[in-house]
Amino acid sequence: MRAKTLLSLALRPLAGLQLMLGPRLQRLWAHARLGAQLGRAVPDSIVLEGPVELHGTGRIELGERLHVYPGQYWETREQGQLRLGDGVVLSRGVHLVAYAGLEIGAGSMIGEYASLRDANHRRGGGASLRDSGHEARPIRVGRNVWIGRGAVVLAGVTIGDDAVVAANAVVTRDVPAGAVVGGVPARPLQPRQVQPA
Repeated sequence: MRAKTLLSLALRPLAGLQLMLGPRLQRLWAHARLGAQLGRAVPDSIVLEGPVELHGTGRIELGERLHVYPGQYWETREQGQLRLGDGVVLSRGVHLVAYAGLEIGAGSMIGEYASLRDANHRRGGGASLRDSGHEARPIRVGRNVWIGRGAVVLAGVTIGDDAVVAANAVVTRDVPAGAVVGGVPARPLQPRQVQPA
């Protein structure tokens, strides 16, 4: 038998134990794991539905009452810091990358597979794209913002309080407070006008 098959057979009883103990054990394990990765206690009010894939410096500030679904990718590099306000909800598969800084205000909700990245690769200068370094500008997401599934927020963008970013939008410029934007690139969406009968 191959080593992978033998290891799989040996671990099968543990997988059954995990299924028996269920989601509560998974949440406790994810909570303990994030605390170990950050090297400090994580607030007890945070609900982690699965482990966070964490990369970089670990410069992360966590508010209270976060609800974090599985498949998270969080990365902090250089001077970048990730700040998550109280009551933030991060749906499955969210990617957060901070080279300069990324802040998500209290009560904001980020939809499945959304990506917020404050850095882009440099181009030119004779180096390959991979070796050219990054240019970074902070991203700020206000309070009570809703960013839809699959949306992308790029470097230097500020999204005002109570704004909505439609699913699959690509946000390349600031979004005013209370605005609703969508499309590629994201633009203000006009309310649909009802024609009189």
